[in-house]
Amino acid sequence: MPTTVFRASMHVIAVICFLLIVLILLNNDMPTLSLLTTERIQTFKTLFISILLEAIPFILLGVLLSSLLQTFVSEQTIRRFIPKNPILGILFACVLGILFPMCECSMIPVVRRLILKGMPVYIAVVFIVTGPIINPIVFAATFMAFRNHPAIAYSRMGLAFAVAIIIGLILYRFIKSNPLRISRANFSSEEALEGHQHQGGGISSKLNTFFVHASDEFFEMGKYLVFGSLLTALIQVFMQRESLLAIGQGPISSHLFMMGFAYILSLCSTSDAFVASSFQTSFTSGSLLTFLVLGPMLDFKSTLMMLSVFKSKFVLLLSALILITVLGCSLLLERFSNF
Repeated sequence: MPTTVFRASMHVIAVICFLLIVLILLNNDMPTLSLLTTERIQTFKTLFISILLEAIPFILLGVLLSSLLQTFVSEQTIRRFIPKNPILGILFACVLGILFPMCECSMIPVVRRLILKGMPVYIAVVFIVTGPIINPIVFAATFMAFRNHPAIAYSRMGLAFAVAIIIGLILYRFIKSNPLRISRANFSSEEALEGHQHQGGGISSKLNTFFVHASDEFFEMGKYLVFGSLLTALIQVFMQRESLLAIGQGPISSHLFMMGFAYILSLCSTSDAFVASSFQTSFTSGSLLTFLVLGPMLDFKSTLMMLSVFKSKFVLLLSALILITVLGCSLLLERFSNF
C-alpha cells in the first residue's frame, strides 16, 4: 500500500509541476545565461537568507508548543469538551486551534486517535483544516510578515473559518461511514501495546519524549522551509518581472499558480506567510490568501500523511472539497473586498 500511495502521489505532483512550468513559459521567454549576474546572485542569497531568518523563530515556537501538547495533553482532554450539537461542534473545532496550536504534521496522527475514540469525522476534519491556521502563533507570524498590510492576517483567519464551516457541513451531511484505514479492533491492540510500553514512565520520560518530538519536528519542518525559501528566491530573482506580473495579476492564473505553489512547497503554517509576503508586489492579495489558506489545509506532505491514515476515496473527496472551496471563497473575497 505505501508503494501504491507513493506512486500515485508522484503522479499528482508531476502533473502540478508540469502545469506550473507551462503557466510560466506561456508568459516568459526561455531563460539565458545572462541572468546569472553577480547582482542577481547576491539578491538571491539575500532574499533566501532573509526568509529563513524571519521564519525560524516562529517555527521553533510552534514546534515547542506542538510537542508540549502532544506529550502532556491527552486526546481524552480534548474529546471531553466536544459539543454534541453538529453546528456547535463545527464551531468548536474551528477555534480549537486557539487552545491547541499544533502543526498539521503532528495533528493528523492525533486526530486519527480522536476519531477512533469517538470524535465525529466532520469535527475531526474541521480541526485538521483549521488547526494549522486559526491559532495565535500563525496569526502573529502572518501579522509580522504582512505588517504593512495587516488586513491579510485578519482575512486569512476569516477565510479559513468560512472554508472550514462549509467543508464541515458537507461532510456532516454526506459522510456517514468511518473513513479510516485502521479498524477499531486493531486500534485497541495498538493502544494496549503502547500503554504497556509507556507503563511506569514518569516526568523524566515525558520530558525526554517532549525533546525528542520537538527536535524531530523542527528538522522535519526545517527542510521544507529551506526548500520553500530556495524556490521562492529563485522565482523572484531569475524569473522576468514582466512574466511574474502577467501571472500574478491574472484573475484566475494568479490563484492557480499560488495553489500549485502551496501544494508543492508543503511549508509549515508558521513560516508560509514570510514566503507569501515576498510576492506582495507581484501577485494579487486574493491569490496570496489562496496560498496562505490552501497550503496548511492541503499540500504534498499532508496528502501523503492523510493517505496513510484515511481511505483513498475519502482523501480524494476531501482534497477536491478543499481546492474548490478555497478557490471559490478567495475569488468571492477578492471580488467584494477592497484590500
